[in-house]
Amino acid sequence: MTKNIMIVGVGGQGSLLASKLLGHLLLTEGYDVKVSEVHGMSQRGGSVVTYVRFGEKVYSPVIDKGEADFIVSFEKLEAARYVEYLKKDGWIVTNTQEIDPMPVITGAAKYPENLVEKMGEAGVQVDAMDCLSLAEEAGSAKAVNIVLMGRLSKYFDTIPAEKWRQAIRECVPEKYVELNLKAFALGRGE
Repeated sequence: MTKNIMIVGVGGQGSLLASKLLGHLLLTEGYDVKVSEVHGMSQRGGSVVTYVRFGEKVYSPVIDKGEADFIVSFEKLEAARYVEYLKKDGWIVTNTQEIDPMPVITGAAKYPENLVEKMGEAGVQVDAMDCLSLAEEAGSAKAVNIVLMGRLSKYFDTIPAEKWRQAIRECVPEKYVELNLKAFALGRGE
């Protein structure tokens, strides 16, 4: 059975490393894995999305509406933007950070209020946490992606946390490994 993870955010925000880490981890676990390129407007601070699909045999990295088991989001509005891709029993794992899109910056719109609550009221399972504060506690705001991976790892009972840590050691430049291991642990609540 194929599992599908969407990584969504604004301007890249480390989605490349998150998808590389997931792909590497899942390959070492013996899965067939397809990872898409980052799609969107990363250079201009726009919405970006990456797909990670894994299973016994996967033919395409593309995830259609209603197929995502998980949406991992760097920002609440991006989680809400892609909610239609989530399966009925899927989960959104999101950072509670708010990054104003261009219409909000220009004053043409307001940032929507209570997004996490509204998604929950609509029947969406949401795991929201302040990943930015945890990343800063680990040593760098840029580690939000690894905090999110730590949180996501809690949903993968069959893959021990140590395997995730090993994937971090193998995918992250050596000088940033300890910082990212700390970010991962904070995301797991350790």
